[in-house]
Amino acid sequence: MTVEWRTSKGLTDYTVALAEMEARADAIAAGEAHELIWLLEHPPLYTSGTSAKREDLTDPDRFPVFEARRGGQYTYHGPGQRVIYVMLDVGKRGRDVRRFVQELEAWVIATLAEFNVDGTIREGRVGVWVNRPDKPLMPDGSVAEDKIAAIGIRLRKWVSFHGISINVEPDLTHFDGIVPCGISNHGVTSLVDLGLPVTMDDLDMALKSTFGTVFKTPA
Repeated sequence: MTVEWRTSKGLTDYTVALAEMEARADAIAAGEAHELIWLLEHPPLYTSGTSAKREDLTDPDRFPVFEARRGGQYTYHGPGQRVIYVMLDVGKRGRDVRRFVQELEAWVIATLAEFNVDGTIREGRVGVWVNRPDKPLMPDGSVAEDKIAAIGIRLRKWVSFHGISINVEPDLTHFDGIVPCGISNHGVTSLVDLGLPVTMDDLDMALKSTFGTVFKTPA
C-alpha cells in the first residue's frame, strides 16, 4: 500500500481542508485512493473537539472557532505550526485505535529526537510534552512541562483523518484565548522557543525520515 505525501504552501482554509480530508478518507475506505499524509499551515483559528468545554474558550472573539468533530478539546492552529493530517487505513493496520494513537505519539517523539528534543507522553494528557528545567518549578516541586505537539483524530470506516500539530515557530500568545486541550497548569512551547533554529522544511524532512520507523506498510 502506497502512502502519498502532500505539502501545501501558504495558508490553507480550514473548511476547505476539512472537506478534502473527509472526501479522501471516503475514497481510501472505498479502495479508490492511496493513504495520504498532508502537511500544511492554517490561518489563526481555534478548533473544538468532541470533549471541548465551553469555559475553556476564554477569548471567543479572538479568532474563528470551528467544530472539528475530532477527539480532544480546544486546539489552536496558525502560521508557524505544522499541521499533519493523517489519512491512514487503520482497518488494515490492526484495527487498534489506542495503538494507532500511540504510534502517532511515537512518530512525533522520533521526529523531535532528530533535533535532540526529548519529547515525552504523560498519563491522562494526550499529546507530546517537553520538560523545561529552565523554568521555575511547579507548585508541587516538579519540573515544569510545556506542550509542543497536539494529537486528535477521527475515524470513518476505519480510516483516520485530522491528526497532529507540531509547533515550529507560531505566535505562542495566540494560545492564550483557550485552555489548550483543557490543561491549564502547563504551558505551550515550540522548537524555536526552545532555542532551536528549525525551519518548516527541516521538520518536514524529519517527519518523512521517521515515518517508516513507526508505521509499517500493511500487507
